[in-house]
Amino acid sequence: MSELKATPKAIAGPSNFLDERLGGANFLKRNLRKIFPDHWSFLLGEIALYSFVILLLTGTFLTLWFKPSMMEVAYDGSYAPLKGVMMSEAYASSLEISFDVRGGLLMRQMHHWAALLFVAGMTVHMLRVFFTGAYRKPREINWIIGVLLLTLALAEGLTGYSLPDDLLSGAGLRITEGVAISLPLVGTYITFFLFGGEYPGEDVISRFYSLHILLIPGILLALVTAHMVLMWVQKHTQMPGKGRTNQNVVGAPFYPAFMAKAGAYFLFTLGVISGLATFTQINPIWLFGPYTPADISAGSQPDWYMGFLEGSLRLMPPWEINLFGTANAGTLPLSVIIPALVPMGIIMTGLALYPFLERWVTGDNREHHIADRPRNNPHRTSIGIAAMTFYGVLWLLGANDEIAANFHVSLNHTTYAGRVLVFVGPALAYLITYRICLGLQRSDQAIVSHGVESGVIKRLPHGEFIEVHTPPSEDIEAHMRGKEPVPMLPVDEDSSGIPPKGMRGPLGKLRGRMSKAYGGEKIPLDDGHGHEHEDEHAAIGSGGSDDRSITH
Repeated sequence: MSELKATPKAIAGPSNFLDERLGGANFLKRNLRKIFPDHWSFLLGEIALYSFVILLLTGTFLTLWFKPSMMEVAYDGSYAPLKGVMMSEAYASSLEISFDVRGGLLMRQMHHWAALLFVAGMTVHMLRVFFTGAYRKPREINWIIGVLLLTLALAEGLTGYSLPDDLLSGAGLRITEGVAISLPLVGTYITFFLFGGEYPGEDVISRFYSLHILLIPGILLALVTAHMVLMWVQKHTQMPGKGRTNQNVVGAPFYPAFMAKAGAYFLFTLGVISGLATFTQINPIWLFGPYTPADISAGSQPDWYMGFLEGSLRLMPPWEINLFGTANAGTLPLSVIIPALVPMGIIMTGLALYPFLERWVTGDNREHHIADRPRNNPHRTSIGIAAMTFYGVLWLLGANDEIAANFHVSLNHTTYAGRVLVFVGPALAYLITYRICLGLQRSDQAIVSHGVESGVIKRLPHGEFIEVHTPPSEDIEAHMRGKEPVPMLPVDEDSSGIPPKGMRGPLGKLRGRMSKAYGGEKIPLDDGHGHEHEDEHAAIGSGGSDDRSITH
């Protein structure tokens, strides 16, 4: 077989043509050889990206047949149980896509599964970024873009979920209307803007359709593009390890390694979504029937990403405030306002502000391109797990009726337990996670100091049997030694008893106490060589006993 001595004409000709006119050779050469790290967790964001692409493709297909109209028609399609039933054109066209358009049901189900995976992919990607501290300088703007993307994805899911105008989505839309109209001052304006009049009105489907296929996807596409461009310009973070520093990236080039990996991963994501759409039924709207305001299905549940709002509504006590002591002067239904605004506000606002709050507490203004292991910043990891527990309790209690029915417990008891767990659960999660992180740090310290078990049993001169420890591999040890102390502000008073500048006054003292608790080295790594365990035992005694080794 002869070696390839020159670039094939099929490639060289078009390349020279484009370079001579656009001058893109240097740009392509520089960017096609860009290095990407190869840690598995960096592919979590790819799930969201590829799901978004599949959403755009399947959504384009569905728009060709869907009719966003609430005009009443008599159904005359293929689904016999609903023949002659009056329904909106939106619901009738959804049935037509499901039963009369070739491949329509597959596309509908692919679109729905891709939407669920899109939000799930963004969520796990954001958790990876949070727990590894990849949001720190210079990536704060990209973190804010990610929070906006997640928020818009929830709105996109809500508008799309409501379009078929079936009984299940209509129940969710009724809750949305109740939440919107309860907002003080602006509630009625928002409701009339969405519904075009008194609920249910005649415009909500067409207006949601415009939001769902034009406005929100356009913003999402712009934000995804900005997110990718910033990631490309700022370079990717990487996990600590051998040869990895803040000044380099260790991995494989964009072309051909990463492109091949990304292409295969896209096909894998497409295959999973296609398999789910083929074999796992989702949102069978023909079983729910058309929406009528007087009816509701038993056991109605929203898509998983809206479950925490459902749970907060179910757990909230029936509180309200009547302004000036009378309902006629205006009522604030706290039982709706608090669940609608507070959980979402805590989670999204907390996510958006966290990089800046952490920098304020630690005083860390350095650039970070090496990601943290979650155990090495125990307070951050504990805060993240506490937030996940808060979200999880609300999400679980969004199905308190199903829990009560299937486990034969009182619905009231599940509600009361949820009201306690929503406060106690995050606190317990924080304490347990913090102790686990310290325990894992001690495990790392033991490995670095004493090495790893070798499986070789050695008898010491004084007769004691011990297991020989060997130094960890270079890669593992470098991964552990990538740990850095969490930065901390100078909080100690000088010789005159005066606190440092910025640490004075109530706010400064609070900042100092928070920095001292949050930062610093909790479990320092010792310098070891893997044989200290033997040396300690050998120093206990000496003698002329046997020195034998037994291998497991």
